[in-house]
Amino acid sequence: MSELVTGEAVALELRPAKLPSRALAVLLDLTVAVVAYVVCTVVLIMSTASLDVAAQTALSLAVFVLVLVGGPIAVETLSHGRSLGKMACGLRVVRDDGGPIRFRHALVRGLIGVVEILLTLGVVACVASLVSARGRRVGDVFAGTLVVRERVPVAPAGFLPPPPPWLAGRFSELDLSAVPDGLWLAVRQYLGRMGQLDPQVGWAMADRLASDVAARTGAPAPQGVPPAAYLAAVLQERQAREARRAFGGGASQGVAPAATPAASVPSAPPGTYPPPVSPVAPPAVDPRGSRPPVVPRDERPATGFVPPA
Repeated sequence: MSELVTGEAVALELRPAKLPSRALAVLLDLTVAVVAYVVCTVVLIMSTASLDVAAQTALSLAVFVLVLVGGPIAVETLSHGRSLGKMACGLRVVRDDGGPIRFRHALVRGLIGVVEILLTLGVVACVASLVSARGRRVGDVFAGTLVVRERVPVAPAGFLPPPPPWLAGRFSELDLSAVPDGLWLAVRQYLGRMGQLDPQVGWAMADRLASDVAARTGAPAPQGVPPAAYLAAVLQERQAREARRAFGGGASQGVAPAATPAASVPSAPPGTYPPPVSPVAPPAVDPRGSRPPVVPRDERPATGFVPPA
């Protein structure tokens, strides 16, 4: 299941950036870096006019490395993968697992980028992006990173289709304790977005998810039931159990169950509240009247008083 979650998380949540948007972001970053390098070079020449040629050459090389190599590495590290060009194009550099990059990722991308972008004028990077399935250049492959789109069209999500009426309550006795949370998340994401998927791709995903759920519950989908309907019914059953666990057994009727013996609670018509039951039983009375029964003198308990003679 981990393979399905990782693969579908990239396909549905993280969309790899295309070559045109990446090229535009790199062009903007290079423009800013070149302008900064020219400004620093002019300031360096004016301030080091009294030095010899060797010293000026060493300083120029140091400025080149710091501005054109160290600058992008520092920016990507501090901004967690968002340089100026990537921010303008709505892109971000992330790890293969979708997490934020660190200094080592930015360092590898920056050092290899000097060769495949600066020295080859971007030819190697373009060829590698076209060959890669997710548009990664050589620096991304060695660093274990991926450039993804942050600005994606917002689609109406969150609505989960209900199962067919004839499947409601059919899995009430199903054991769902062996189903992991990652599988429930994948099922919920699929049901919320299956209308946006290609029919063949959606059917294949539903079949794989239904097989995983059936393998952990021991109850496959009934004969003739589509995998999506089976997943919707099982997910609804889990949500119903979570609601009963959170709000208690009497939450569905709005009252808490009375803590009285079952024999003392009179029966009531369905859908009505039971009448209140007094916890103290009333005293016994004579059915012939309201007075208590008369006890014979011989059977009365002794009081300790002696009647007068």
